[in-house]
Amino acid sequence: MLSGAQRVDADRREQLQRRIRWIVAGTIAYNVVEAIVAITAGSIASSVALISFGLDSVVEVLSAAAVAWQFTRRDPERWERPTLRVIAIAFFALAAYVSASAVLALLGRDDAGHSTVGIVLAAVSVVVMPVLSYAERRAGRELGSATAVADSKQTLICTYLSAAVLLGLVLNSAFGWWWADPIAALVIAGFAVREGIEAWKGDTCATSVGMILEGDESDR
Repeated sequence: MLSGAQRVDADRREQLQRRIRWIVAGTIAYNVVEAIVAITAGSIASSVALISFGLDSVVEVLSAAAVAWQFTRRDPERWERPTLRVIAIAFFALAAYVSASAVLALLGRDDAGHSTVGIVLAAVSVVVMPVLSYAERRAGRELGSATAVADSKQTLICTYLSAAVLLGLVLNSAFGWWWADPIAALVIAGFAVREGIEAWKGDTCATSVGMILEGDESDR
């Protein structure tokens, strides 16, 4: 449990926990739809990027579900560490899969077909994901929840991945630059590894949240 959480009164804590549950539920619902559309469109266009994007959404659902489960407990803070570990493992799995897919795409010189549905989906995700990430991060910081903040970071990484997929699909369709998407995906994998390490340790995220809460308290 984070020390900063003690500064939030009981009514506000309940309100923030309820808000996080709604945000997480929205994130899960969106990612389920995103996964189905992306995997279907990727299979039709033979796009490794889109299929990977869809499977990434599955990982995001796992992370969000872990946070949702935590906040249904009577004492959510008690489950902070185990939930952080689940989120960290999801980060590592995401990084491993994206890296493997990117390397195989580079070695095989995969040339995916044009996918209007995929481009539209990635563009929508670039707009939706930052909104969900910001809302969860803001509530998590005020509450003092390391898991909510960590999950918001994974949602933000999905924004980067959405942008990379969008760029790759557009460049591939417009200029035939088949290598653009796998290169961008490798950069995203690096971000995922970093965030996974921080979530596994827990201390970095907790310290950051505590400092933010202390700063907010001193401003009042």
